[in-house]
Amino acid sequence: MGRETFNYRKKAWEALKDPQFQKGLQSIQMRIGKATLESYREVEGIEELRRKAKEIRLNAVDNLDEYISTFTQRVRQGGGEVFFAKDSESARSILLELALKHKVRKVVKGKSMVGEEIGINHLLESEGITPIETDLGEFIIQLAGERPSHILGPAIHKSKEQIGRLFQEKLKVPYTNVPEELTTIARNALRDQFFEADMGITGCNLAIASTGQVMLVSNEGNIRFSITIPKVHLVIMGMERIVWSFREALLLLQLLSRAATAQSMATYVSIVGPQEKLSKNGTFYVLILDNGRSRISSDPDFKEILSCIRCGACLNICPVYGKIGGWAYGEVYSGPVGAVLNPLLFGVERYKDLFFGETLCGACKDICPLQIEIPRMLLELRRRYKEGWDKYEIRPKKNLEYFAIKGFEHYSKSPRVYDLITKIIAVFQRYRT
Repeated sequence: MGRETFNYRKKAWEALKDPQFQKGLQSIQMRIGKATLESYREVEGIEELRRKAKEIRLNAVDNLDEYISTFTQRVRQGGGEVFFAKDSESARSILLELALKHKVRKVVKGKSMVGEEIGINHLLESEGITPIETDLGEFIIQLAGERPSHILGPAIHKSKEQIGRLFQEKLKVPYTNVPEELTTIARNALRDQFFEADMGITGCNLAIASTGQVMLVSNEGNIRFSITIPKVHLVIMGMERIVWSFREALLLLQLLSRAATAQSMATYVSIVGPQEKLSKNGTFYVLILDNGRSRISSDPDFKEILSCIRCGACLNICPVYGKIGGWAYGEVYSGPVGAVLNPLLFGVERYKDLFFGETLCGACKDICPLQIEIPRMLLELRRRYKEGWDKYEIRPKKNLEYFAIKGFEHYSKSPRVYDLITKIIAVFQRYRT
């Protein structure tokens, strides 16, 4: 399944011209972005907590092979199974094989960024299997046939009036724009789907290597339905979403909830593994995706981006994302983290506009619970792109901009030459005017 044509500037202009989208973006940044920073200040010793959290995640990235090996052993010892996928194509193949093995006709899904990354819904539908998004925001955009515009708020681009008309058209219910009534309509539409589903698919906030369990965090309760009612539970996770111990997972959870929604704790936190599923005569699977992550983990300049816990905090404060929204980033990963991750995962040439489009203001680092050095990585992406990138099979175009930059690089190394060139340019400008 190929990727559609991507045009950063076009998508950005479309967002800028959409008043409802601008209203939604402003709302989430004014409410959650500022509230997250305030929430940090409520925690005693917050900077030490952030330091420890970053240390935990970087240690995991440096020891992925060991962590994943141990996690796999623990899951299999508990009666579950783990599969490894090198890329999106192999991940889809594994998923389809499992669905056919269990004669799956309907799937209920918790929100999963990796699921979006590999295109699960399109795959299942092409095989006559019905996927049902159960997160409220994801359910809305599935009905609309759209993609998420925010990691945590997939439907922030829609007004309650638009959602009301969408439900009226797709669910054949009377129109309403009252949020509580819209939520009830969605709940009623989804309830029967859980009981009819043959498989539940979820993402993974954190996998715990030493116990072979996964932590799932939500505010809606839909994930618990997805993992308990269907007989088969499949967890799909990027290979970096792992920590060693339960204690480490709990430490990160303290920051995840505050960074994501400015809550001291999410409404639902579930710790599940094969034992819980087998006790209900079910089956527990984990699909671990590489898709370029192992390559990033081997690069000292960029491996830090894999420590991201997908809280979405950087989106909620970034001035660029706050104007152009998630669709302009071309993939499911948007905002500052997407400006680094998308080029590394899906092609530097294809997504070069992302790392050139960010402001480098540093707000993303300030709000990030792990204080990930996103501005530094954006600059490194720019530098490597201009110099040529053998590792990622990128070559700079030898255009006027290229030669101008190379020329500046050479003459700026010598103060004497720099002063001379500057004076010549100044004289030339006076002559032109």
